[in-house]
Order: sequence, then structure tokens, then C-alpha cells
Amino acid sequence: MNTINIYVGNLPFKMTEPELEALFTPFGSVDKVNIIHDRETGRSRGFGFVEMDAESAQTAIAELDGKELGGRTLRINQAREKARRPKRESRDQ
Repeated sequence: MNTINIYVGNLPFKMTEPELEALFTPFGSVDKVNIIHDRETGRSRGFGFVEMDAESAQTAIAELDGKELGGRTLRINQAREKARRPKRESRDQ
């Protein structure tokens, strides 16, 4: 089964991973949910990722993109690969 990673932007800051999973479950089985948090404060950064099978993912994206949730308009699309950063040279030399 082919899975797709979905970017979910403009999330309400108080949303939890179980709530995000519940938002996508009506469209199919959710394999993985991850809300991104700030390293220093631990506060949600307002976006996350949901992984589900390709067919369910396309339906979820079409149905949920632009939907209002908690006073915020969700931005939902297929996630793109993160660009690789160039390696930093060691400062110990």
C-alpha cells in the first residue's frame, strides 16, 4: 500500500495529535500523526503531518483544505521532501 505524507498548516495552537488524527479518520485509516513543536518552548508551531494511504489522502486533502477550524483556515496539501542542508564544516580545525 502506497502512503502519502500530508502537510497540515495553520493548525490551532492548542490542537493535540489525537484531535488531528480524529480530523482525518473519517477519510480513511491514519498511519501516523505528528504536530511540530518549538524546541525551546514546547509550544505547537501551528503545523504538522499526517500519513495515510494515497487514495484516502487525496480525498482528505480535497475535503479539508480551506476548512475553518478553531478560527483558523487549514492549509492542507501533499508534503514535499525537505530540502537537504549543505554539511557544515567543523569549527575544531
